[in-house]
Amino acid sequence: MTSILSPAFTYPDQLDVQLRQQGWAVLSPRGVQELSTCSLDELGRLRDSWNDLPPDTYLKDGGRYRKRRHSSFVVEGDRVEPAPHRAHWQPVEYNALHGGMERWFEPMHGDVVSAPSWGCLLRSLGHVTSRLKGTQPWYVEAHQFRIDTEGGIGRPTPEGAHRDGVDLVAVFLVGREDIKGGETRVFQADGPAGQRFTLTEPWSVLLLDDERVIHETTPIQPVGERGHRDTLVLTYRAGGFQGA
Repeated sequence: MTSILSPAFTYPDQLDVQLRQQGWAVLSPRGVQELSTCSLDELGRLRDSWNDLPPDTYLKDGGRYRKRRHSSFVVEGDRVEPAPHRAHWQPVEYNALHGGMERWFEPMHGDVVSAPSWGCLLRSLGHVTSRLKGTQPWYVEAHQFRIDTEGGIGRPTPEGAHRDGVDLVAVFLVGREDIKGGETRVFQADGPAGQRFTLTEPWSVLLLDDERVIHETTPIQPVGERGHRDTLVLTYRAGGFQGA
């Protein structure tokens, strides 16, 4: 059996230094609680919504292993405002597989985005991004993902190692059930150095300076009859949302 390599967690008070020095960092669930000032119990109450994600019908590899919802927000200081529902769009330079497509996903449920813990997360990461890139409004896209193994294998990043074309990316592990694989890999965008590890603790988070690093997650396979991996991905971008 392949052993799981755990990430080295960063203390919240060292997060800014770590992001500036190496372009990425991982916070433990307790670190997320400290950073966001919302409890893990509050965050945990969001988890049921991952059981109601529609299928992603845009997968060009023909797979049926991904379910998702997508919503957009504008974060400025402590203010979090929902943006009108919009398509998710990326240029082919950042997503060779699905770039150049307007992908319309069902929005996140209202009881999720109105939860106090949701605002805590978006505000706290907005402050992190402002300290890293300069204070300004941030255009945030939120993606709920479930990758399942009903077909035998699931691919969290079918596009491979990539950047997202934003300023900051946050990848929260929400849960993983009866799977193996799902190893995270982070590489310098302009060099050979990289790290690999597996997120296993619910509400741990990988934070990425998207200008400096690329990332991917390896495929998952079931352990037993069926399994899945749930994540929340938040991207913060200056100047506006990406669009065609």
